[in-house]
Amino acid sequence: MYDDVLIPTDGSDTISETLAHGLPIAADNNARVHALYVVDSRITTAADEETSTDLQRTLEDEGQQSVSDVEERAVADGLETVSEVRTGTPAKTILEYADEQGIDLIVIGTRGKSPREKVTSLGSVSERVVDNASVPVFVVRNAGDSE
Repeated sequence: MYDDVLIPTDGSDTISETLAHGLPIAADNNARVHALYVVDSRITTAADEETSTDLQRTLEDEGQQSVSDVEERAVADGLETVSEVRTGTPAKTILEYADEQGIDLIVIGTRGKSPREKVTSLGSVSERVVDNASVPVFVVRNAGDSE
């Protein structure tokens, strides 16, 4: 049913719970796991010229570590993996990657938001992926999140 499963990561602790759900799905389907980290271009664009290059490099290094962590867990489960770090707007880049790579399922973590955060935020990456994906999206909510 699923040949390619995308597990985006932002380097946060929520990836552990996301992998706890995503890797068994991939294993049950003998699917390839795609680990993707998106360096948010809005952050680097907002930085001043003096720090922009260093910030980009730091975020890319964080991204490499994040996808390596996902890859390590997937390989330990005997799964084939593909890892990539891209720069762009996270939700848009995740969706573009899914289309380009023929992804069958996206497994993405999220964190809960308080009612106040929901009103003031511009929308989470996971919400935007769910709203715009052309494939099924499995959303894993972090157990420590508030309602």
